[in-house]
Amino acid sequence: MAGNLKLLAQLFTSFAKMGVITFGGGMAMLPILQRELVENKHWATEEELTDYYAIGQCTPGIIAVNTATFVGQKCAGTAGGIVATLGLVFPSLVIISVLAAFISNFADLAWVRNAFAGIQVCSCVLIFNAVIKLLKSSVVDKQTAVIFLMVTVCGILLNVSPAWFVPAAIIAGIALKAMEGKK
Repeated sequence: MAGNLKLLAQLFTSFAKMGVITFGGGMAMLPILQRELVENKHWATEEELTDYYAIGQCTPGIIAVNTATFVGQKCAGTAGGIVATLGLVFPSLVIISVLAAFISNFADLAWVRNAFAGIQVCSCVLIFNAVIKLLKSSVVDKQTAVIFLMVTVCGILLNVSPAWFVPAAIIAGIALKAMEGKK
């Protein structure tokens, strides 16, 4: 019982820290989630994190919140999923509540607009770095390279929900592996 409470407290505090230091939404959290969950805590593998993100794209809600739920559930069952999710969103709720009270007074100041522009650029770089890390562990053969290129091109050219790419990639993966087996 005490070990489970300790794990629940660790889940809450770890996800709360990530919730405090991350700007830019779910995708911007990817490098922080990867470092904390895979490298530091070993609560998930690279492959599991990639899977959680893919599933999070297809399910309702914010990707990072869904990922927190998946990781928490894996580590400590239903209670872990709830605690990890609460840990991730709690800091944002507090910060947004405080900012909402003051932001309208400062939104027109040039330094505030410039600060948010800097945060957006930084978020893009963090996302790019995380994508490169995940790319190295996900694109491991010709078939996965083909799927990666197909999804990338379709993502650029087609105006469809990213949720459609996951089942399409599943079908492509099955088909490409089946064709490989026939050779």
